[in-house]
Amino acid sequence: MNRARAAELIWDAWLTGKRLDGLPDDVRPRDLAEGMAVQADLAELAGPVSGWKIAATTVYARQYLGVPGPLPGAMFERFHHVEGAPVPADTMTMGVAEPEFAFRLKADPGLSPSLTAVLDAVDTMFLAIELPDSRYTDHRHAGGPQLLADVACAGRFVEGRPVPGWRDLDLPRRPVVLHADGEEFSRGSGSLVLGDPRLALHWLAMELPRHGRSLRPGDIVTTGTATPPCPIHAGGHVVADFGELGSVEARFSSLE
Repeated sequence: MNRARAAELIWDAWLTGKRLDGLPDDVRPRDLAEGMAVQADLAELAGPVSGWKIAATTVYARQYLGVPGPLPGAMFERFHHVEGAPVPADTMTMGVAEPEFAFRLKADPGLSPSLTAVLDAVDTMFLAIELPDSRYTDHRHAGGPQLLADVACAGRFVEGRPVPGWRDLDLPRRPVVLHADGEEFSRGSGSLVLGDPRLALHWLAMELPRHGRSLRPGDIVTTGTATPPCPIHAGGHVVADFGELGSVEARFSSLE
């Protein structure tokens, strides 16, 4: 498999807006390890990695994508936004927004870390909105290896406010309400994220070393959607309400 060529095709699709019906047979990853290898080459083209996302953390998402478990995807600094700035409306292949609990690390948790070691490596937990996207015309049937090559449907990411005292909070029971254009769209809670967003973070810390990667100081990890995702559009407005923890919003710039 020509992993570098696969990465080039995905990155070209990302830059041009063209979409792939799938990677050609001679460059298509055959298993998850090859998919992660393509992902690493894609990061060489896209520039600095800001952190990681976790896809398919809900049963519904795994059934929808036809994958047996969660998938890790690198996120790139060039697509990282801080709440308040308009977000380009160019993630329209999937065209959805997801409310998420996210973490910023202050230390490397090490290989095969305990949950306690992972949490000790966290600097901040904050609220976020992920705008996943795919460079495939049919991401639903792409399969795990191709999804990993395409950074597990990573797109743009909006960083919201930090949550003080997060270590003592019952995150699974925290209600989350997602609003699109002023109307409530869906409800959920932290329990949808592998039972607890902190458990999702631990899963990632254990999974990455299996592929020769690891979490590093400064990395951001967004752990998966806490509600069913809502559709987005150019000129639209999304608010993720985490109740007493606060909210985070994103406005999408109109396409010219």
